[in-house]
Amino acid sequence: MWPGCRVSGSPVFFLRDKGDPPRHCRAMFRLTHDGEIARLSLDRPEARNAIPAAGWAELRRLLGELGSARMLVISGAGGAFCAGADLSDFAAMRDDQSARVRFRESMRAALDTLRVLPIPTVARIDGACYGAGVALAMACDLRVVTGRAHFAITPAKIGISYPQEDVHRLVALVGPGQAARLLFTAATIDGAEAIRIGLVELEDSDESAILANDPESIALLKHAIALAADGVRTDAGQDRGFDGLLGGEALARRLEALRRK
Repeated sequence: MWPGCRVSGSPVFFLRDKGDPPRHCRAMFRLTHDGEIARLSLDRPEARNAIPAAGWAELRRLLGELGSARMLVISGAGGAFCAGADLSDFAAMRDDQSARVRFRESMRAALDTLRVLPIPTVARIDGACYGAGVALAMACDLRVVTGRAHFAITPAKIGISYPQEDVHRLVALVGPGQAARLLFTAATIDGAEAIRIGLVELEDSDESAILANDPESIALLKHAIALAADGVRTDAGQDRGFDGLLGGEALARRLEALRRK
């Protein structure tokens, strides 16, 4: 750990001594580009990638710097995905209502920005994924786990709640019963259990399977999934998009490629 900071017995709870933390205590997100894939790494391994309040604005800013990437993959450095929010920030919020509101709204803005990106987003989860880390993963389109992944949603352990938008995403993925189980008990589950209940979709994956497909088609399908998740059965814009792609150059090229095979 860093000088002047300490960690309680639970891997979820990160605390620091009074005073401003050294720079390396701050959350750092590292954005790189690997061909058509943008890779965003939570790069604070000394704190198991716990995200301080200021980190959400940094995340939102970086999401605006993806350029022409066709996919975003989010992962964590150092054998953990994300240990949740850096709870050491919470002491300063106790007597500052405006700070509490800013924290909630900053987190919401970052995750909503991630959610509506027009490209596929994948959370690659290795090791611990707790609290706000689960919220970050749920804002992605797909969640992929390694054999070391484990999850817990722990606000009830420390006497707080979970943002309503994140509860909504959780219920949409696992249903109200499993959501109640995870939130009420704060129990830790492994990757296999997370797959079983629908919190994550895959154990490992190859991003090239997505990149092999047409980006305009994927963008339209992603929007269709979002509309369906909101209960929208029919949408005129999606109808126009469907009709347009049927007359598009991509379909013509791909049909010709299939014919030649």
